[in-house]
Amino acid sequence: MMIYPRHIEQALLQRLQTFPVVGITGPRQAGKTTLAKRIVKEVGKPSIYLDLELPSDLNRLRNAELFLKENEENLVIIDEVQRQPELFPLLRALVDQRRIPGRFLILGSASPELLRQSSETLAGRISYLELTPFHFKELPKNDLNWHWLRGGFPPSLFAFDEVAASQWLQDFITTFIERDLPQFGLNAPPQTLRTLLQMLTGVHANLLNFSTLANSLGLTMPTVKRYLSYFENAYFIRYVSPWHINMGKRLVKTPKVYFRDSGVLHHLAGISDMNQLLGNQIAGASWEGYVLQQVIANLPQNVLPFFYRTKEGSEIDLLIVKGNQPIMAIEIKMSSSPTVSKGIRIAHEDTGRPPLYIVTPHPGDYPLDENIRVCDLNYILEKI
Repeated sequence: MMIYPRHIEQALLQRLQTFPVVGITGPRQAGKTTLAKRIVKEVGKPSIYLDLELPSDLNRLRNAELFLKENEENLVIIDEVQRQPELFPLLRALVDQRRIPGRFLILGSASPELLRQSSETLAGRISYLELTPFHFKELPKNDLNWHWLRGGFPPSLFAFDEVAASQWLQDFITTFIERDLPQFGLNAPPQTLRTLLQMLTGVHANLLNFSTLANSLGLTMPTVKRYLSYFENAYFIRYVSPWHINMGKRLVKTPKVYFRDSGVLHHLAGISDMNQLLGNQIAGASWEGYVLQQVIANLPQNVLPFFYRTKEGSEIDLLIVKGNQPIMAIEIKMSSSPTVSKGIRIAHEDTGRPPLYIVTPHPGDYPLDENIRVCDLNYILEKI
């Protein structure tokens, strides 16, 4: 597999020059370890790498305080840090004794929120960066269908053929359910979690109805919410919240839910090639989720993604907001000749008529109306 530069590399180097602890979070197999091993060559100080899934490295931390103090002049990289949350109080104490930039680089397959639930906080001492699976702009060739079908996880994306990609995705999902989630603290029947994931393929890119899921599984609504919170904090799904600033409208207040990786969605839906995808009823929802993930992965830190929908059905798929002000609206369509419905126009007016882009999987861009443009994924990623 070829090694490609990742979009957070420069930000990572800058944080290591500023903060005593830097954390890279993101799903397992997104490329965190590869990135860390690449970046140490540019840090300008010796480094030592510890993988907490290896018994030999765990043995080196039998007396963790002594070992880490002996390596205080090195950048210590700790991989899969969520496996040993008891290290966090020690890292905090060591940083407080000698606060210099670039002491620790920790890698974790869980969100900062999930890490904080089981560890001593490093607030004020750590800066987190999220590494997503490969997004479209990171790839050397603009093969949209290839990336959309397989998703961004390197072992799937760069697999020799669709059979190998499918096998990896199957193993990845099984590992997530049977090993990762219990490790994070979710003790639930694996078959229930697998069934819940399968059910989510039917509501991907739609409003999330916790009650319907709970009834279908024979579980309570709080239980389903708890299960889904683990899915979210392990970077498997994403919630997008509705934008609520316009208080004069009857607005939907339920979040929409998306699988963060299109390859995972397609595998769970039994889709293994483009013909199957384009002929499947989830094709439109899959395209919406894929575009949304690519856009969000490239957003600046000071802007936030929302959707907009009124009770009457006026809707915009993705609203990019900066300081409570919509600065861009994105509608995501499969059609090669999209039109703007009355509902979209009303939503556009409601949100202050920011530039509206209709993103399709077809190449090219052209104006459709005043302040409304049809474009492809390349165009919108350049705009943000």
